[in-house]
Amino acid sequence: MPTLVMKFGGTSVADPERIRRAARRVAEAKADGHQVAVVVSAMGHTTDELIGLAGKVAREPARRELDALMSTGEAVSAALTAMALEDQGLPARSLNAFQCDMRTDGGHGRARLEGVDADGLHRMLEQGVIPVVTGFQGIAASGDITTLGRGGSDTTAVAIAAALAVQRDGGCCEIYTDVDGVHTADPRLVPDAPKLGAITYDEMLELAAMGAGVMHARAVVFGQRHGVPIHVRHSQRPEPGTMIQRETPHMESIAVIGCALKTDLGRVHLQGACRAWCSAPSPAEA
Repeated sequence: MPTLVMKFGGTSVADPERIRRAARRVAEAKADGHQVAVVVSAMGHTTDELIGLAGKVAREPARRELDALMSTGEAVSAALTAMALEDQGLPARSLNAFQCDMRTDGGHGRARLEGVDADGLHRMLEQGVIPVVTGFQGIAASGDITTLGRGGSDTTAVAIAAALAVQRDGGCCEIYTDVDGVHTADPRLVPDAPKLGAITYDEMLELAAMGAGVMHARAVVFGQRHGVPIHVRHSQRPEPGTMIQRETPHMESIAVIGCALKTDLGRVHLQGACRAWCSAPSPAEA
């Protein structure tokens, strides 16, 4: 059976109804004959709220304790998602970073993943149990909880997909979000910008570097390194999204894939100022 790793972002699990919808998506994938592992982010703006809460009790929160605090958001989402799956008759088990041995280098705030317990996940899948894994976090050799930084849940999902070698059986890592895929331009600015059915890792990295926020570059690099196909899809719509993958022959003839926009950039143009400054007398001459 093809294996899917289905990752649901904060907007996709923002409230109980959306969690139930995500559970229904998982149930549909199971009914189609897939083995499924799930990765979840914290609900809505929970992570930002936790950071704000930390700032109210300490001027400079200790990074170790901040990671411990922020990791609770994903734990709530994982437990609730597992409950929703069980309510639909699907055996499920929430797992935190320690339980699936998501090892990191120990850097608080932006830790790097070093390994995942694929054997444990495989055993659960073979038993028909859906693992629901907390994204965005890992465990250092010291036993401390660490967080992966921006885009961390996407990185967790791709790392689990790589550990399970989903590409070997025709599976992939599905990233469910509030957009329906990668477009040739930001559809919020260009409403008729067409959606791309497929894009290469390198092209996605270029768009991400230029400001496209659909996928975080770190997760794309992980997917490219391990050959994991990444399918970006809308969490509330059934149609296919955009597949991020290795280049195929028919893609070579496409010269321009898309354009991206960076905001909050300023430009200063100086005219004649350099000449005036260069011709000004030095303090010694004055």
